[in-house]
Amino acid sequence: MSAEGPTPETPIDEGAGAAAEPVPVPLLELRDGLPGVVDTEAALAECCAAIAAGTGPVAIDAERASGYRYSNRAYLIQLRRAGATTYLIDPIAFDSLQPLQDAIGDAEWILHAATQDLPCLAEVGLHPAALFDTELAGRLLGYPRVGLATLVETILGAGMKKEHSAVDWSTRPLPAPWLEYAALDVEVLLELREHLVAQLEAAGKTEWARQEFEHLRGFEPGVRAEAWRRTSGLHRVRGRRGLGAVKALWEVRDELARQRDVTPGRILPDAAIVVAASALPQDRGALLSLRGFHGRGAERYANRWVSALREVAALPEEDLPARAPRTDGPPVPRAWAEKDPVAARRLSRARTTTSARAEELELPVENLLTPDSLRRLLWTPPRTREPEALAAAVAEQLAGYGARPWQIELATPLLVEAIIRADIEPEPGAEDAEDAEDAGDAAAGDTDGPDGTAED
Repeated sequence: MSAEGPTPETPIDEGAGAAAEPVPVPLLELRDGLPGVVDTEAALAECCAAIAAGTGPVAIDAERASGYRYSNRAYLIQLRRAGATTYLIDPIAFDSLQPLQDAIGDAEWILHAATQDLPCLAEVGLHPAALFDTELAGRLLGYPRVGLATLVETILGAGMKKEHSAVDWSTRPLPAPWLEYAALDVEVLLELREHLVAQLEAAGKTEWARQEFEHLRGFEPGVRAEAWRRTSGLHRVRGRRGLGAVKALWEVRDELARQRDVTPGRILPDAAIVVAASALPQDRGALLSLRGFHGRGAERYANRWVSALREVAALPEEDLPARAPRTDGPPVPRAWAEKDPVAARRLSRARTTTSARAEELELPVENLLTPDSLRRLLWTPPRTREPEALAAAVAEQLAGYGARPWQIELATPLLVEAIIRADIEPEPGAEDAEDAEDAGDAAAGDTDGPDGTAED
């Protein structure tokens, strides 16, 4: 890859005009035919022997039933290794996959978007000794789109069908077209890794990637505090009692979904929760007359919904949730100009310089330094302003937030400059700082308060 950034490795017809039809990309096909599903102890032993005898890293992927099941468990695990074929393992059929963990040993895993699959793989006893994430490598290399199909088309010049990405993988037996889709996902990872390794080396980003992958290896999904605040449409609910109703209905729905192992939205959609929280009906008839309360889940559990709403209606005001969620972090950025104008100047200057530096390095700015780390440090920076001592303190603070050494090395000089200059040189138009911060939030994709996004 050149210093100017990643380019497709497929040939380009330079003589073609702007109106020329795009050259169709050949679709990937399975090299070894469709493998059978490994769902017996004998088949698992054969798979493990082949994987153990193979060489090099192991491509691995997992399919879950997001949108259908409450749990995040793996319903299919795919593997491929040089010297072995592709294997499709049904983890539901086994009490333990320890033989597979032993067969892989300390070989490197290749995954795409590792944070999606590592938790469900750990749940069945599979843990990487080392890993390579093709999606994260693509981000570090500055690819604007890093989905697996896009990277495969851009780098390998082949297309992937993705029509089965959102199917119910808890279905048994799994249809052959779904299995072919799943097998192709790992078939490309070995070759894709080779190209990305070469590009990282050419770009001088190999060490960055190594640190990122090592950090990923210890990834554990956090539990979101007050997860009910993710309810889509929450911003339309007025008053603390309305918020309390959303919280109560969300918690009842979550309990039912966990018991039945179905995605919560299949019991009651977010839109219905918001409608009920706004109307606050106190009896079954009034509830079932509302928009969204006509499905099986709404009617089947109507008494539970009404009971929850009645409990909220009886709560004293001080026991109801407030609009702003509880947090140990700094205030929302749009409030900084009023609460601490110097901090607002620090943030504005740092956003500008880190964005420019990330662009120079062909990185998404959030990969240079997470927005949360940036805000936390600039709201409560070290007290010293002596440049060397400040740099050391900034580096220590960033490390405490989980920043990797390569990020600390690149970001620290920018943050030190922002801290010092904001203290001694107010920016022009500082009286408009709040408007500038709001514009900066929008440009950086930051949102404050309830985000109104749908559940994953």
